[in-house]
Amino acid sequence: MSDADAASIRAERGDWVSEHLEMYLSSGGARGHIVDLSSVGGHEVTTHCLIKCAGRKSGKPYVTPLIYGIVGGEIVVVASKGGADTDPEWYLNIRESKTIGVQIATQAFEATWREPEYEERHQVWAYMTHLFPPYLGYQTSTTRHIPVLMLRTVRPIPTF
Repeated sequence: MSDADAASIRAERGDWVSEHLEMYLSSGGARGHIVDLSSVGGHEVTTHCLIKCAGRKSGKPYVTPLIYGIVGGEIVVVASKGGADTDPEWYLNIRESKTIGVQIATQAFEATWREPEYEERHQVWAYMTHLFPPYLGYQTSTTRHIPVLMLRTVRPIPTF
């Protein structure tokens, strides 16, 4: 999928994403953790976390809501960008960071990250496409290998 097509889709859903983020943040995580994504091919119960990291150029903190799963005690997020041909900014920012913040519902943590490889990556990807089936279509719409990140919590931190 071209970046222009992906940008168009994000623009259509942009208000939804902003509203979701605001709801999650303003409630301290009491709302926004579980969202019904059945209208876009997901499940009625889809879990979301917040990722917080510094911009690699600006140093400004950014918070992004993402679908997540848990595999082997690690939090898993997918850098799909809706199947765009380029990686999402949040992913590029994380790659420049040793640790990031992650909030799940009303709990936040400092976390390290890694990218699974080979068979582990295949298994984690299969699990995440089960949680959110549209990821399969996103991958077929781009030649980019959609990154998968695994986050391991280090210590509790204040919620965002």
